[in-house]
Amino acid sequence: MPRHVAIIMDGNGRWAQAQGLPRVAGHKAGVDSVRAITRDAAEIGVKYLTLYAFSTENWLRPRSEVTQLWSIMARALHMETSRLHKNNVRLRALGRLDGLPSPVRAELQRSVEKLKDNTGLNLNLALNYGSRQEIVDAVTSLLASGAKEVTEETISSRLYTAGLPDPDLVIRTSGELRLSNFLLWQSAYAEIYVTPVFWPDFRRTHLEAALTEFARRRRRFGGL
Repeated sequence: MPRHVAIIMDGNGRWAQAQGLPRVAGHKAGVDSVRAITRDAAEIGVKYLTLYAFSTENWLRPRSEVTQLWSIMARALHMETSRLHKNNVRLRALGRLDGLPSPVRAELQRSVEKLKDNTGLNLNLALNYGSRQEIVDAVTSLLASGAKEVTEETISSRLYTAGLPDPDLVIRTSGELRLSNFLLWQSAYAEIYVTPVFWPDFRRTHLEAALTEFARRRRRFGGL
């Protein structure tokens, strides 16, 4: 069982288009998958779940779609926090959070505060997140602190994920074969699993298939 599973939630727009729906319908349907997979991961025994919700590159999408995405995010945080609390989930956000729209930032802060003492699944939302930017921010923070030496450990301690274990398994939905600027440093030795299933259709059976494949692999971490 991987301790930490990270998921690149891809394919919302293509899922909607395949059904003759506007792209925003795919993003709304994706919230159902987040709810289901968060619950299922906790039940299965995953300790850390990181979901790639909005990348720094997503700002390049049409303004109307970006506005709708953030509206969906704010509403989801507002509606789902009580459910997460009931299920003992702790929430953390990763990314350049000062760049979030103020309503989203306010809902996020309320959610994190309400869930901070929970002891079950650790749910991490990557919001306005880019891994290259994260590494730049970590090194900038080290330089500002007057650090005399830069090591893997000191960089790790300044990443948005400081204090979290590195992901054991990275899942990407929709069949695309790339990491898309997601957890590049942390995923150095993660196992990668790609499924053609679009994110709105991703459910427990697909998660279990990824976990089964993970269990078959032999992780050598560069050794023999």
